[in-house]
Amino acid sequence: MAEDAHVLEPGHAPTPFTADEIRAATAVGKSITRRVESAEAEPFLLTSTYVECDEAGATLERFRRTLDGASLGEPQAMRATWLDLQRHASFPAGVTTIEPERIETAIGALDCLRYTVRDGGTDEIFWFATSLPGMPIQQQTRTDGHVVESVVVVAYTSS
Repeated sequence: MAEDAHVLEPGHAPTPFTADEIRAATAVGKSITRRVESAEAEPFLLTSTYVECDEAGATLERFRRTLDGASLGEPQAMRATWLDLQRHASFPAGVTTIEPERIETAIGALDCLRYTVRDGGTDEIFWFATSLPGMPIQQQTRTDGHVVESVVVVAYTSS
């Protein structure tokens, strides 16, 4: 039986995308801006831009801004392999449910896979747009039924 490239380790649920699918969908210039809201801080925008891509992985530059565009510090660069990026969506199967869902977003209506990962009274919920391999298009953290953090894509440029 062939291995499933979506399953990274025994006991884990399949990831929405393989490392190869993420690599194929990512080029220099791809940029994703997310609005981050938390119960503990003022909302801000977080932009991740792919500044280098090769067969092994990518370098992303991330920077934060206030909602009106003022910079919140210097850009930070990080290097990740394509497998590292896939691994961000690898969760234990026993606490993870995966369901299709169509959602309305700032970048349009998107067909998604909704991953809900339960840890005691906390649910981490991720919406991965099936047409946009990579990071979730939306995510929420709910504790005891209350949203304590949300991250929503507000702008997406494929390059």
